[in-house]
Amino acid sequence: MQARNTHNTYGWVSISLHWLMAILLIGMYFVGDYMRGLTYYDPLYHTLPYWHKSLGILLGFAILFRLIWSLTNPKPASSQAVPGFMHQLAKLGHLGLYVLVIVLIISGYLISSAKGQGIEVFGWFEIPALLASNEQRGELAGEVHEIAASLFMLLVAVHALAAIFHHVYWKDNTLTRMLGRSSKYEG
Repeated sequence: MQARNTHNTYGWVSISLHWLMAILLIGMYFVGDYMRGLTYYDPLYHTLPYWHKSLGILLGFAILFRLIWSLTNPKPASSQAVPGFMHQLAKLGHLGLYVLVIVLIISGYLISSAKGQGIEVFGWFEIPALLASNEQRGELAGEVHEIAASLFMLLVAVHALAAIFHHVYWKDNTLTRMLGRSSKYEG
């Protein structure tokens, strides 16, 4: 399999980024939800937020790379079996996923840096706090982060159901292309 996309197939870079980010983002949602219930004396009280923040920063770099990769690679052709309005809905859904990931990363950064401290990323480097300490900003960012995470998961569910619908109802290759299979249309 080639690294770059073609007009018929996704390359392994796009496929790998899609699935790696999907797994990490869904995992981050559940870890974030679990962290809200931790008490100070819980053994994971410091560990999980450290991992959550570090992975969030790395996901920020990954989404930037993915956006650049998407803009510099051809997008495989869409199925002709699908009505035009569905293509528009798919574009809006993908845009929504990107926007929500960016909102999650920015709001997560604002939560983590609200006390005026930078974010340590696995001991490799630190992202500095660019704004002065502000508790209200941190609380607002926390609310935005929670809402964006819930909307993201809702949109992920719609995205997954749409891929399954494509596969079962229209019998096209929308799902199989993202699994690294051939892009020839069946109908």
